[in-house]
Amino acid sequence: MVQAGPDTSSLADVLDRILDKGVVIDVWARISVVGIEVLTVEARVVVASVDTFLHYAKEMSRIEQATASDDVSLEEVEVAPS
Repeated sequence: MVQAGPDTSSLADVLDRILDKGVVIDVWARISVVGIEVLTVEARVVVASVDTFLHYAKEMSRIEQATASDDVSLEEVEVAPS
């Protein structure tokens, strides 16, 4: 009986996938003591190729501009497929 092990990938395959699709880590934390805000941390870490980053940065900018203006709803923003 032959058991199949988990599909392993080389480091190059993993890096290729991360750079192609990208990884975003978005952190938002607030520390309050007795109802008084002591510390707020807001961070966004993006790991992607330059081409992928520029594509998504452009689309995120369009979404942020639409949500900032009161006359356009988020549903009306058209996002180009990747």
